[in-house]
Amino acid sequence: MAGAGGGGCPAGGNDLQWCFSQVKGAVDEDVAEADVISTVEFSHSGDLLATGDKGGRVVIFQREQENKSRPHSRGEYNVYSTFQSHEPEFDYLKSLEIEEKINKIRWLPQQGAARFLLSTNDKTIKLWKISERDKRAEGYNLKDEDGRLRDPLRITALRVPILKPMDLMVEASPRRIFANAHTYHINSISVNSDHETYLSADDLRINLWHLEITDRSFNIVDIKPANMEELTEVITAAEFHPHQCNVLVYSSSKGTIRLCDMRSSALCDRHSKFFEEPEDPSSRSFFSEIISSVSDVKFSHSGRYMMTRDYLSVKVWDLNMESRPVETHQVHEYLRSKLCSLYENDCIFDKFECCWNGSDSAIMTGSYNNFFRMFDRTTWRDVTLEASRENSKPRASLKPRRVCAGGKRKKDEDKAN
Repeated sequence: MAGAGGGGCPAGGNDLQWCFSQVKGAVDEDVAEADVISTVEFSHSGDLLATGDKGGRVVIFQREQENKSRPHSRGEYNVYSTFQSHEPEFDYLKSLEIEEKINKIRWLPQQGAARFLLSTNDKTIKLWKISERDKRAEGYNLKDEDGRLRDPLRITALRVPILKPMDLMVEASPRRIFANAHTYHINSISVNSDHETYLSADDLRINLWHLEITDRSFNIVDIKPANMEELTEVITAAEFHPHQCNVLVYSSSKGTIRLCDMRSSALCDRHSKFFEEPEDPSSRSFFSEIISSVSDVKFSHSGRYMMTRDYLSVKVWDLNMESRPVETHQVHEYLRSKLCSLYENDCIFDKFECCWNGSDSAIMTGSYNNFFRMFDRTTWRDVTLEASRENSKPRASLKPRRVCAGGKRKKDEDKAN
């Protein structure tokens, strides 16, 4: 886990400085498949970090508070709660196994003492309540301290229960289960800015849910053709606008992004805006359509821009200009000459995500060999850093890495982040 700026990391000018913070989890190479992390998500405040794994578990880490005796402890995360979110299932009608792997986690904005998050596997979304308990009631009238019921005939006095302090206990309880609404695998969930609804998207449909209603959802996008042989694209990601509760975007495997306005139509098959970069005919190849597939789309915090990630690049779009992106950042352009090998070993179908920093001034995305790329939108500088757990000392600055196209490492041996 790496952090930007502060906490003992040297800073030069306005450049973002990255330093190693800590490793959470097993350091052994021999890791069980069920323990492999499949998604991570910070809470809105950054105090909690939720991770989901292929075994259907959710582990929540909490950031340490400021401590004068340990000035460097701030920023370190420790286990806060662990619970089993999903179990493996079997669809008897389709003779299909449904994996327990957590595809996405999304936090709801905190409105009280408890926290809420949504987690989903391929078919079922669950709303979890994370709450703390540090007091217990004692002195019940109808039961003993161990919970056994007392004989009503022997109760001769009325007792007033009192609260006594106890060791802090974090409880995770399922509050809602949203199921049976998706035929295909869920790839995205996004909480609306109205804090009442959220969307879930699979390959061909997007559904709108109310957080209090589990037995029905509204299908707002459906791109399934009448004849599946005519299918030309699938939905790859979807997200609500951070401020306008009626606006959402979804990306496709053809490299296009559609912005929909739910005020104009209940069924958003007819988009309000269509974002697509014109292709240069001179650079077209057999792999053009594959590498143009958008694997992730994220609105900026301001809501003015959105960012998309395809196989080789990250693009920033102004919502007021549909014709072309305002920024294009190459992530690993050196792979363009190796697309044939990447196609043969299926690496060309790897999916990468992207994210904004808090002020929308920098963007980050992953690459191969544990590398991640950061692009400063103000200075147009970019840096390649390695998220390596070997030889990493706490608070040590990460050194920029350079990648040469003619390197010794074979690209068939690379693994996606």
